[in-house]
Amino acid sequence: MLQGELRLEARRARTAIVRTDLSRPLRCAIADGLINAKTHVFDYGCGRGDDLRCLATLGYVSSGWDPVHRPDSERRPSPVVNLGYVVNVIEDVDERCETLRKAWELAEDILVVSARMKVDGRALRDVREFADGCVTSRGTFQKFYTQQELRDWIERTIQVKAVPAAPGIFYAFRDDQARTDFIASRFRRRGIVPRFTKSEELFTAHQDLLEPLMHFVSERGRLACADELAEGSEIIAVFGSLRRAFRVILTVTDAERWNQIGLEHQQDLLVYLALSQFDGRPSFGRLTLGLQRDVKALFGTYKKACAQADELLFSLGQPGVVRSACSQSPIGKLTPTALYLHESALPETSTLLRLYEGCARGYLGRVERANIIKLHLDEPMVSYLSYPEFDIDPHPPLASAVAVHLQTFRVRARDYTSSLNRPILHRKELFVSQHYPFYEKFARLTRIEESKGLYQDPSLIGFQDGWKEALARTGLYLRGHRLLNAMRNKSNS
Repeated sequence: MLQGELRLEARRARTAIVRTDLSRPLRCAIADGLINAKTHVFDYGCGRGDDLRCLATLGYVSSGWDPVHRPDSERRPSPVVNLGYVVNVIEDVDERCETLRKAWELAEDILVVSARMKVDGRALRDVREFADGCVTSRGTFQKFYTQQELRDWIERTIQVKAVPAAPGIFYAFRDDQARTDFIASRFRRRGIVPRFTKSEELFTAHQDLLEPLMHFVSERGRLACADELAEGSEIIAVFGSLRRAFRVILTVTDAERWNQIGLEHQQDLLVYLALSQFDGRPSFGRLTLGLQRDVKALFGTYKKACAQADELLFSLGQPGVVRSACSQSPIGKLTPTALYLHESALPETSTLLRLYEGCARGYLGRVERANIIKLHLDEPMVSYLSYPEFDIDPHPPLASAVAVHLQTFRVRARDYTSSLNRPILHRKELFVSQHYPFYEKFARLTRIEESKGLYQDPSLIGFQDGWKEALARTGLYLRGHRLLNAMRNKSNS
């Protein structure tokens, strides 16, 4: 299956998996496009089979084995093997390592490994230390890991570099080129094909043939090679070469936008190469053929690309650079201590800020359900905030936060759902770009609230209780993103 099709299937799957009880590691793998409808998933240590039932409901093919509940099931090699929250309940250190090795032996392409993190352990009470972990009040053993501790243990045990997928979740790839290509794809923007500017007979006659070429260039920022398109030989037969075919495309679309797409993908590749320094940058020959072609088309040489990436990375350590980049960002809500961005706006920020956030994501992976990114100014730290009702609630409350310090790599997590007075958001249009579907609706509400004097004291309205008091004082209330007068409605009734 083509990469574009995998991503489309992953996007469709995201909306479905949140409605099930599928475990977080498998939700991550589906969202990252590593599992599709044709991929067989083997759940090593599947327990009573809850994940297997969820996968079947979602249309995925899976099987599993468990030493207690399914001891007679076949342990079969599979493209994707899930070792989900198994190693953290094994007391014996040698058995724990052996379990990881056995799961890895079955993984033809990818092993997904997950374990409980130490931030989870802090919420437990009445625990006592035992071996290298603890015994809970239920009498069960638990080994809690830091993100780096879990990564080091995986890599040391199976001698393969582990890729952070999310806090407490890692991927181990059988093929090193597949690993580098996956990491690079995380920082590649999703291209939008430029709109047509005028009609042209040759394009119209062959539009169906040319559209795959347009989509490829929008996805990679460069012209495809013949073997990268199923229609490559047919396009060459009609136009003489892919380059000539693309010239036809340029006659009916915005040529400047195609140039911009190339520059954007050049920056995407710089972010990947800069972050690869932390994990041991691969030699040019160890990149996938597609990435090699990206480098040659966008930079000329790998040496030149790496030099630019290193210069960008080292600039992050210079005093005031991040603060300056945040203050100049055209997108985001800037406060004295941080820049706040919606996740959808991140690709439209500067390359430097994308790299700053990428340092955190390269360590943590993707924080599930987090949709607001907080780039701290006073210290090297990135926080991932979850506002589940961001689009629906005019002033959504904070549900959870995960922060990682980029020097100590200490991870802090906090759940706000049980709090009686949660932080809320205002001026939501500042967090997103003007292309966001609800930008105008957000901006209109802000203008109305400002005109009613609701923002006169920002220190009082940042939490639910203070905001309710401000509305009550002015006799106003919200119905969706509409601000209404309570007294007027009362008199009309």
